[in-house]
Amino acid sequence: MGEEVCRAIGADPATELVAKVDIGDSLDLLTEAAVDVVVDFTVLSVARQTLTFAAANGIHAVVGTTGFSAEDLTGFRAAFTSSNALIAPNFAIGAVLMIRFAELAAPHFDTAEIIEIHHDKKVDAPSGTATHTAERMAAASAEWADDPTTHQVYEGARGGVGPGDIHVHAVRMRGVVANQEVILGTTGQTLTIRHDTMDRTSFIPGVLVGVKNVANHTGVTVGLDSYLGL
Repeated sequence: MGEEVCRAIGADPATELVAKVDIGDSLDLLTEAAVDVVVDFTVLSVARQTLTFAAANGIHAVVGTTGFSAEDLTGFRAAFTSSNALIAPNFAIGAVLMIRFAELAAPHFDTAEIIEIHHDKKVDAPSGTATHTAERMAAASAEWADDPTTHQVYEGARGGVGPGDIHVHAVRMRGVVANQEVILGTTGQTLTIRHDTMDRTSFIPGVLVGVKNVANHTGVTVGLDSYLGL
């Protein structure tokens, strides 16, 4: 993902690639290159360091790493006083719309489940996109029917239980990048909202939106929604 971001930033006439930081490199490279915006698609432990460094040095940050705790976000919000940060669970604009559509639909349905499918190299489950979707749906509606299941032949067959008792199922499979569907049901009808990512380049338009607009969004923003006017 890092190479895709570097190529896109280098190719866009409105942005300039001035530094690349790899594993083992010092983050001081960012200040030496007078970076305005740092983009981070790494792992949680590294992204925490990147955000802390960016906040301390007045550098804007656009981060696609997921898994930050509520305590992490509280700390980042306190730290980013002279620059801003965008932390998004998904930069694919279609995925952002999927989450928003699910949030809008939630109050009109009685049951809902989320199925996310990712490549076989993804080590965390469920995905940040799935947890963010469940959080948004649960905030939009607290009225969900009880799960009728009283016996599971295989433990965990009903998936994990997220916010609002919404069940989330994580699939890890070769041959895919990232897919998610939200299934909502009520009397006599169901609604399925699905987004499929065929290539990592799908995230690039959203990343560029973040890079070009992060300076105008004060503090820490979670999710790309407001950058897209949603």
